[in-house]
Amino acid sequence: MTLRNEINTALKQAMRDRATDRLSTLRLIMAAIKDRDIAMRAEGEERTGVEDSEILSILAKMVKQRQESARTYEEGGRLDLAERELNEITIIEEFLPKQLSDDEVVAAIKAAVAEAGADSIRDMGKVMGALKAKFTGQMDFGKVGPLVKTQLSQG
Repeated sequence: MTLRNEINTALKQAMRDRATDRLSTLRLIMAAIKDRDIAMRAEGEERTGVEDSEILSILAKMVKQRQESARTYEEGGRLDLAERELNEITIIEEFLPKQLSDDEVVAAIKAAVAEAGADSIRDMGKVMGALKAKFTGQMDFGKVGPLVKTQLSQG
């Protein structure tokens, strides 16, 4: 089952269960996916819809946005809104693959560096591209970038 179908099935189940918060979040996910579909058609791409890898990146972006919003709400003393954002994160993360541990991230970086034959900081793009191709949704690339930089400057 594709990720889009999986989300759609969860959406229908949320409707049946009358789970309003869950339903709202799932509708936001589907809207983001449809927005990307429309953008693709506007760009003239011939595919029928976004692929699972693109959906994973959309979901990862949604999680990151909600984390930032929750942090802002907490700083502003709006714990009710922060809690709502955190609940949305929980629902979105159901469709993301399991996050890699720190040790797994380091091992993946070392493997990508070796695979790309990277030996200097100029090869960082190749390494990041390889990691994004294999591990989209499984690691925070904002945190991975500095680790890759460190690895390349040591090697």
